[in-house]
Amino acid sequence: MPDGYAIKNIDEMEATFGGGFKLARAELGVEAFGLQVIDLPPNVGDNYPEHDHSEDGQEEVYVPISGSGEIQIDGEAHALSPGLIVRVGPGVKRRLQTGNQALRVLAIGGVPGQAYEISEGTKLGTPDPLARQS
Repeated sequence: MPDGYAIKNIDEMEATFGGGFKLARAELGVEAFGLQVIDLPPNVGDNYPEHDHSEDGQEEVYVPISGSGEIQIDGEAHALSPGLIVRVGPGVKRRLQTGNQALRVLAIGGVPGQAYEISEGTKLGTPDPLARQS
């Protein structure tokens, strides 16, 4: 991969979580911040985990690319559709959900004031946690 640029089709990127978590950061060679594409099918309820980043201090930005859904922020629902951008701080609980449409979201993350540390789960070749072990 050239040092100066990388071009990849999202649908051709390696993914985990049954194809729903595209490893965009690794595929593009990004090392300065977290970058993933999340594909959620229609009617995702509690399957997407509610979480925060109190332990690691990471803030996240969500950019809906296609479809629609909502983000629950500290229990309050906010509609998501292309054209919106949402920032969620480290200690705030969040969960993505969908209704009758699928949702594709670009998720960007990092810890304010710190160098980005690549997590093992975002590296290429990472075993899919949803794949059954034989």
